Amino acid sequence: MPVGRRPGAYVCGTDAAMDVVGGKWKVLILWALNERPHRFGQLRRALPGVTEKVLAAQLRELEADGIVHREEYDEVPPRVEYTLTGRGALLNEALEPLGAWGREHVLGGDPAPH
Repeated sequence: MPVGRRPGAYVCGTDAAMDVVGGKWKVLILWALNERPHRFGQLRRALPGVTEKVLAAQLRELEADGIVHREEYDEVPPRVEYTLTGRGALLNEALEPLGAWGREHVLGGDPAPH
């Protein structure tokens, strides 16, 4: 199922993918959720510098795009966890070569995943 954020506005597949992961925080959210499910506060601590407002907006967009799943638990106090969907896991796999390129060419390290 395509995301369809800007139908007809994309030049190529890379343009469409960058629209989904655009901005500083979305890729970092995907990285954190690839490790394990997180609650909102855990994500906020894992991403120093992100504001609550920006994190909430980015999570809403990723959820709307089918990349992140938001699970609400009927507990007291209320608990919400965020996880990657299958589509989100595939997107992380697609981003791995980009991470390897950054490690090798920008950070000057080993291109193997860490």
